[in-house]
Amino acid sequence: MPNDYKQLAWSDQLVDDCLQLIRLAIREDLDREQDWTTVALVSPTQKSQATIVARQDGVFCGQHVVDVIATAMQLTVETETFAEDGDAVVGGTQLVRITGNARDILTAERTILNFMGRLCGIATHTAKFVAGVRGTNVGVFDTRKTTPGWRRLEKFAVRCGGGTNHRTGLFDAILIKDNHLAFAGLVDTPDLAVAKIREFLEHADSPVEREQMPITVEVDSLEQLARVLPANPDIVLVDNMTLDQLREASRMRTAAAPDVILEASGGITLELLAAVAKTGIDRVSIGALTHSAINMDLGLDWLVPS
Repeated sequence: MPNDYKQLAWSDQLVDDCLQLIRLAIREDLDREQDWTTVALVSPTQKSQATIVARQDGVFCGQHVVDVIATAMQLTVETETFAEDGDAVVGGTQLVRITGNARDILTAERTILNFMGRLCGIATHTAKFVAGVRGTNVGVFDTRKTTPGWRRLEKFAVRCGGGTNHRTGLFDAILIKDNHLAFAGLVDTPDLAVAKIREFLEHADSPVEREQMPITVEVDSLEQLARVLPANPDIVLVDNMTLDQLREASRMRTAAAPDVILEASGGITLELLAAVAKTGIDRVSIGALTHSAINMDLGLDWLVPS
């Protein structure tokens, strides 16, 4: 069984990433000062209640985010969440209720909507691609084409949308790309690159569980594929190939190294996805899951102040 990529779940590490981003968001909005409009117009003892509402159909992601923001901003509020990560929601659905100090809710409103809108947007966008391969065994994977600082959070949102995580970073998997082969002088012998990587992993002195680290090789031609398959890497990423080339790549893999996972990438749009999924490949990796997702339309509706 080939090694594969580790999958993200909500964890202390994601909370820490979230806290760091929230601190930056606070600095952007308040710059060590205050929300002067709110301070001037709203009593410091005013209580209120508001709900975050979906303005469109989508997939929810961020059930813990409001609580993390409340902690980071020291808000005097209580929250109640009505959806779980990964839930499909329709426009008009109440997602989170926030009760407490009106000044605090007003000051945090945009930060909350920005974070949740981003995560729900990626989950919703991913779900469209996952629906595009329904009825097949093809997995929909993300990439490292993420917003700086948001890597783990955005990949978690992909998971909430039904997608699967590719490597998190450069530290948790081997991915031999064309530039690696070029600098190593191994463009025509990618099988030797796999052998060198295996030798390195077996002898490197590191606390990393290297024997479980997947080895992926990127190829951009059928000739390269033919050369690398005998080395039995865990995964071969076939980049920017036509449908006919993908079908031939699948045939070659089945004949020469049936345990190797075949991954297609490069220019795979939602419109092209179903055809790609029928070529015999095992998975697709799509940067657009994160870099082209649009924030989900969310709003904060106020109830009568108390």
